[in-house]
Amino acid sequence: MGPARRRAVLRLRGGGSPPILALLPHRIPVFPLFFLALLLGFASLLWLQLSCSGEEPVTGEEQSRGVPRQPCPPQAPRAPLPPEDEPSWGPHRLALLVPFRERFEELMAFVPYMHRFLSKKRIRHHIFILNQVDHFRFNRASLINVGFLESGNDTDYIAMHDVDLLPLNEQLDYSFPEAGPFHVASPELHPLYHYKTYVGGILLLTKQHYEMCNGMSNRFWGWGREDDEFYRRIKGAGLQVRRPSGITTGYETFQHLHDPAWRKRDQKRIAAQKQEQFKVDREGGLNNVRYQIESRTALSVAGAPCTVLNVLLDCDTSETPWCTFG
Repeated sequence: MGPARRRAVLRLRGGGSPPILALLPHRIPVFPLFFLALLLGFASLLWLQLSCSGEEPVTGEEQSRGVPRQPCPPQAPRAPLPPEDEPSWGPHRLALLVPFRERFEELMAFVPYMHRFLSKKRIRHHIFILNQVDHFRFNRASLINVGFLESGNDTDYIAMHDVDLLPLNEQLDYSFPEAGPFHVASPELHPLYHYKTYVGGILLLTKQHYEMCNGMSNRFWGWGREDDEFYRRIKGAGLQVRRPSGITTGYETFQHLHDPAWRKRDQKRIAAQKQEQFKVDREGGLNNVRYQIESRTALSVAGAPCTVLNVLLDCDTSETPWCTFG
């Protein structure tokens, strides 16, 4: 077929450009085509595996590039976790207190990961998701107070644990902090916060020591500063903060799941809140946290058990008018 006749046929078909097959040579051996299709299929499966999200955290490089994670296909079952009736588990039981609001993709990664992490270390534990469902601004400290009061008598120490922070180093110690508060996410290891008085992220305390501090202040609505105030309470109770030693993984010790570009933090400071955030609350804490439990639900996330407490916090707007955006 000559060039002129070929153009006429294309015009009759309504196409201004030739179809894809017209761009290929007229004769292609079958084997190279089959090999190319097989190679493309393998590459697609590899990309799906590398880009999906499961219980395992992403690498630091992926996190810095903001690589999106998709749900993973079912994987082969892992080795079973050690049963809790073994003597090696020890006598203590940890209440993992996780303040939470609307961060479900982080929760889906957090619960199974932490259950496996603690079980491999033979730490008896119960994960409490403290889900704030009222209309006030987020109050991490009050939720931890609620979790402490609702955690029951079968746990004798707590972990104040951010939902977006996963421990990557199995040498990190989550055992009973008998000698005093133990700051797992120390400034030398936390990927973001490095000042000496920082006690946020992950902090372990015995229930006795938390009561000695009267818990955390309920005056901190919105993001930040409740940890700094709690550090002063620890010092005021005569307790000494201890931190991990011998950890060589530095800032790669944890994975921080939070994406600030996608989920903005509530950092607004309203009226007197700008001055109040630097003061020590000498009256409030466990003794005056006001709340209701709307519901208590036992859940299993990818086989990992947890309890979700839907919490309605209360606010005295004459005391802390910044609990609402007004």
